[in-house]
Amino acid sequence: MRRRLRSGRPLLGAWCVIPDSFTAELIGRAGYDWACLDMQHGMIREEHLGPMLQALQLTGTPALVRVPWNEPGRLMKALDAGAEGVIVPMIDSPEDAVRAVQACRYPPAGNRSWGPIRAALGVADYSPATANESVVVTLMIETVGAVQHLDQILSVPGVDAAYVGPQDLSLTHGLRPTPTATEPEHIELIRSVLEACGRHDVVPGLFCGDLESATEWRRRGFRLTNILSDSQLLRQGAAHQVQSLAQVELGQLNTSTEEIRT
Repeated sequence: MRRRLRSGRPLLGAWCVIPDSFTAELIGRAGYDWACLDMQHGMIREEHLGPMLQALQLTGTPALVRVPWNEPGRLMKALDAGAEGVIVPMIDSPEDAVRAVQACRYPPAGNRSWGPIRAALGVADYSPATANESVVVTLMIETVGAVQHLDQILSVPGVDAAYVGPQDLSLTHGLRPTPTATEPEHIELIRSVLEACGRHDVVPGLFCGDLESATEWRRRGFRLTNILSDSQLLRQGAAHQVQSLAQVELGQLNTSTEEIRT
């Protein structure tokens, strides 16, 4: 994942909330640049991480885990299971950022406990130093506190990327929660994160609600994006098939009715 970040190109991610390794493999074979396993709002629990990470690894898709909260034990567990990095929600302050970074790196850079049960499998040169260098720490920017302390948060050593959660960002600022920014204040908040990332050489990321917004924000400079989650894509695809068949049959019925009348 770190090598892909260093490429400088925009990376499209999959957002997995379905707790199933087969679904993860399907996602991994779809051609995404990376995938997130969402333990915060998805149905994924710790017992699902191993099989899902194995499935994604088979497809060569780097995986990040969004943990439920900024708790060292949760972060370490995700990394020990083999995640290449973590996404940490609801960051409010530079102290929160330091807490997350330190939990993801072994001493002396941090306080991660040694126990890479799966992370070290098949990695001949796995060591505290190589692990510290390869892990990707991504912080969610989605609260009033995060915006107020944006420069201090992004200047914390070891922060690799900042991911905007547009719905919580709008909700915490008194706006309608939506994944696609349309209100000027919401757009300005997202733009401010993008600019701050540029000042601190942090990779900017954004959860996008549709193809159009992803295209526009990638054009503006967001390098990590995703479009909806696997459950949303499944629901949309299924609904499209149902609606399409209904429209075809309705058209056939209307044609038959007209033929009878004539």
